[in-house]
Amino acid sequence: MDTQTWIYLAVGGSFLLYFVIAILARAGSTEEFYVAGGGVGPIANGMATAADWMSAASFISMAGLIAFLGYNASPYLMGWTGGFVLLALLLAPYLRKYGSFTVPAFIGERYYSNVARTVAIICLIVASVTYVIGQMKGVGVAFGRFLEVEFETGVLIGMGVVFVYAVLGGMKGITYTQIAQYIVLIFAFTVPAVFISIQLTGIPLPQIGLGSTMADGSGVYLLDKLNTVITDLGFDRFTDPEHSTVNIFLLTLSLMIGTAGLPHVIIRFFTVRKVTDARKSVGWALVFIAILYTTAPAVGAMARLNLMQTVQTGPIGEQTANLDYEQRPQWFKTWEGTGLLGFEDKNGDGRIQYYNDKNPEFQATANEMGWQGNEMTTVDRDIMVLANPEIAQLPSWVIALVAAGGVAAALSTAAGLLLAISSAISHDLLKSMLRPNISEKGELMAGRIAMVGAILVAGYLGINPPGFAAEVVALAFGLAASSLFPVLLMGIFSKRMNREGAIAGMLAGLVATVAYIFIYKGMFFIPGTNLFPDSADAWLFGIQPESFGAIGALVNFVVAYAVSRVTAPPPPEIEQMVENIRVPGALRQA
Repeated sequence: MDTQTWIYLAVGGSFLLYFVIAILARAGSTEEFYVAGGGVGPIANGMATAADWMSAASFISMAGLIAFLGYNASPYLMGWTGGFVLLALLLAPYLRKYGSFTVPAFIGERYYSNVARTVAIICLIVASVTYVIGQMKGVGVAFGRFLEVEFETGVLIGMGVVFVYAVLGGMKGITYTQIAQYIVLIFAFTVPAVFISIQLTGIPLPQIGLGSTMADGSGVYLLDKLNTVITDLGFDRFTDPEHSTVNIFLLTLSLMIGTAGLPHVIIRFFTVRKVTDARKSVGWALVFIAILYTTAPAVGAMARLNLMQTVQTGPIGEQTANLDYEQRPQWFKTWEGTGLLGFEDKNGDGRIQYYNDKNPEFQATANEMGWQGNEMTTVDRDIMVLANPEIAQLPSWVIALVAAGGVAAALSTAAGLLLAISSAISHDLLKSMLRPNISEKGELMAGRIAMVGAILVAGYLGINPPGFAAEVVALAFGLAASSLFPVLLMGIFSKRMNREGAIAGMLAGLVATVAYIFIYKGMFFIPGTNLFPDSADAWLFGIQPESFGAIGALVNFVVAYAVSRVTAPPPPEIEQMVENIRVPGALRQA
């Protein structure tokens, strides 16, 4: 059976599974639509949370970032896992104890203000829409490659699949679909990694293989081999830091508190029966997530080594050591068809020269060999995980498994984000403020209509993304970190924090972060509308936009504290409610 047939079977079979689950778990009430009926067990919820969390950015893009950034991608690993510790210790159990359906509902009631609720809705939508851009980009990459269609067509197919199971099932359908998606994606990520680790190092565990010697008997460590291969072609060493310590610290912190403030992750802890289950869910989610996150560095390093050695097959300078374009492997041709891999024969020799033509020191060597620029004109980082098994020439069924996993990862988080957006509109905006007398049936219909609108917006932005999936996601984390995390934290641990402080803090954090991002990334990410170039020498104090969420959170805390101290304290019943949230057994149902 050929590879494409395997792919159709794996992807088609997984779709069928998701659709069956969505039909069986169809939401019949608003409680099932928003919080899956509130009866999900901690292990199942941990698995669903892991799938919700491990998006296209984690499955598809993170290893791609590691492959090309090396050490400099480490904040993504530390920030995205460390954020779950903050979530477990500081937010999840307390928010579950409060018992509301959504994050804006908690903020609106804790700060006794519909204005605060509205600002929270705006913050949630801005962060979630930015996040979903990265997911739809991943959807397009995965579908485009494996169904052999254009990237834009891939996004449209993904929109259709999400529409069926998310609109039908709401949180209930999404939860059980995500459990299936986690199982698919974790096997899809780890099985090829095991094969490739054995190929390169003889060690089946990729985590150990990354620090082992090559299997060719040379005694050279894998990372040393990779450093040699890429530096010989003018690239930076894989294991050396490039960004400043301040940037790495701020990016890690931004991703951590952004993780703890992401509304689509937080609402997962509203689906369990009791507070202790919320804590257990976080623990299980961390275990399930760690399986992928500890494997990703090995996948990134091994993918980069395999890619470089496929194009540069021998000593630099030997003409036959550069891959003959006419003899390029099938995976190369397939990815060229998606537009995510590109070649231009600049010197007309019919062979591929892949090197860093921006390195002035290597440029002199390249000129001597008749090379006239890097001929791999497009190497999209987001393809590395998906192309890795093909580059390593693994069996067809393994390639098909990765296809199903990539699709599962992209769809699982997109569904969770879309539900968070639709819940904010139908429950917090419509039911709580605009039409409080709306029937449950009407609210359920409004939720489904809001989700359809969110899918259309997400699809458009996915087709016109501002960057690589993981980079866009990093911006979303910055927005969540600067707007929602501080107000949630202060809402639980500060009885003195009042509505004026919360509103001012959210607005200040959000505006500061959005403004900083737009200055360097362009207004609404439209190319050419940025005021300054997105480069280290132009950044304020050398802080990149992806790291600014931590600064935005600091602005939020300072403004909220200052405003709350010059305005009236919260009513006594609110102070008592905050006290009750933290006291075991003193459950207050909102």
